[in-house]
Amino acid sequence: MTMDQLKRQAAARALEEVRDGMQLGLGTGSTAKHFVELLGERVAAGLKVIGVPTSEATRADAERCGVKLTTLDEIDHLDLTIDGADEIDPELNLIKGGGGALLREKIVAAASDRMIVIADDSKWVPTLGKFPLPVEVIPFGLGATRRAIEKAFAECGVSGQMAVRKAKDGHVFVTDGGHWIVDAQLGRITDPPGLAKALSAIPGVVEHGLFIGLASSAVLASGGGIQVIERRKPKGDQE
Repeated sequence: MTMDQLKRQAAARALEEVRDGMQLGLGTGSTAKHFVELLGERVAAGLKVIGVPTSEATRADAERCGVKLTTLDEIDHLDLTIDGADEIDPELNLIKGGGGALLREKIVAAASDRMIVIADDSKWVPTLGKFPLPVEVIPFGLGATRRAIEKAFAECGVSGQMAVRKAKDGHVFVTDGGHWIVDAQLGRITDPPGLAKALSAIPGVVEHGLFIGLASSAVLASGGGIQVIERRKPKGDQE
């Protein structure tokens, strides 16, 4: 089975959680693209949903597939967001942003009652960090921001090379929000929540690719089938 087929299987399993009348967050990336396409088939068959896309690419896909769209200015919450991830750890902390849509993805995920992450099982890792951590930054004062990021890394016990992301044409990659992305090769992030908090405190950082406590479950597809992993509730928050 190909990687693309696994991604589509994960998307199909997540689609089973969608109910008539839901307000959905629509993720960005190759796996989320499969979800939008499968959702479009359900919509054509009569399913009534409305979606908020997390990127201009997803907006175009949803419109092509006949999925009705809205914005978070027009509705006050989302029932469910379906999105992919670049890495998923056993606590369901994520690294996202390989496609450059991390800011809108995090806004949408935070506005949702639930977030289901869909992926092939290669994205499941014991510790985050092998995938480069995207940090979305304002171009103004980039040198100062990078120094502050390096200081935050040192305080959190990680280090690695940083590079401004380039687009396929060789120019600086610009996000849908007009920002740049610095990718950090950290190797191993031992305290994702701590690093997330440190990065969020830096004025020049718009957002970062650490998604902490947002995913409620993960749907992982492998050659052996589908595995659904629920996020463990912290002590004192047990039902």
